[in-house]
Amino acid sequence: MPLPKEHLYTVDDIYNLPDGQRAELIDGQFYNMVPPSRKHQRLVTELCTVINNHIKANGGRCEADIAPFAVFLDKDQYTYVEPDISVICDPDKLTDRGCEGAPDWIIEIVSPASRHMDYMIKLFKYKSAGVREYWIIDPSKNRVMVYDFSHNETEVYTISDTVKLGIYDNVYIDFSQISLLI
Repeated sequence: MPLPKEHLYTVDDIYNLPDGQRAELIDGQFYNMVPPSRKHQRLVTELCTVINNHIKANGGRCEADIAPFAVFLDKDQYTYVEPDISVICDPDKLTDRGCEGAPDWIIEIVSPASRHMDYMIKLFKYKSAGVREYWIIDPSKNRVMVYDFSHNETEVYTISDTVKLGIYDNVYIDFSQISLLI
């Protein structure tokens, strides 16, 4: 007797969700999303402001976007994610739908509901899709995990440290300036 086939969902299923329901799709499987807290959103806004200010001040061609921003990691119908912050440096990846392919840098802010997703499922998926750098900011653990996939390096910082970005020269995020938000 054959094993039952696993149902694979597609991006069309994401777009057909009822109003107000959010989910991500990784390798054809749904992962429901809960609304972020106010502190979570303030941290995302502050970080994205710092990143965008650096890009503008240095004439960069990268673009930083915050969720909900569609990222089609594998350029297929089976993977759709909404990272908290996505930085894309190749303008050819940007369309009206979002980002087609892997962003250069992704930041996820951990919430109680997203812990397993951020530390396990997305870590593997982002690395295999070609994301160059992935930061996991975990306010409850006072930790910033920096995965520099380009150089196969991992660094651990506290939420009050200054963290260097690997994909840019001379870019630092001073978390002590935004730690009051968390």
